Amino acid sequence: MKITDLRELLKNKQVIEEINKHLWIESQKAGYSIGIERATDEWLRLYASGWMKYNMPEKYDEVVINKDKAVTNGSAASNCAVKKEEVKTVKTAAKKVIKKKAR
Repeated sequence: MKITDLRELLKNKQVIEEINKHLWIESQKAGYSIGIERATDEWLRLYASGWMKYNMPEKYDEVVINKDKAVTNGSAASNCAVKKEEVKTVKTAAKKVIKKKAR
């Protein structure tokens, strides 16, 4: 998924609830708080596409089609180069959204 898709996804209240559930479950397993950054990163990496496929099928199809176009156009390599920066941006956006929800 692109950074814009992830940012849009993080604005959804249900997604924030799912991330908080993931944070709680994984913290219970670990015996300590894993932190919101790790929970957000894990949830986005492991569950975001499945959640989107089930809850937002139209948006999921749009994301998949755009991803396929990017791979066929050869821009996959350039997408990998900026991935680290995108991850930092997504984590920062997630922190801001979750802090606002907590208030």
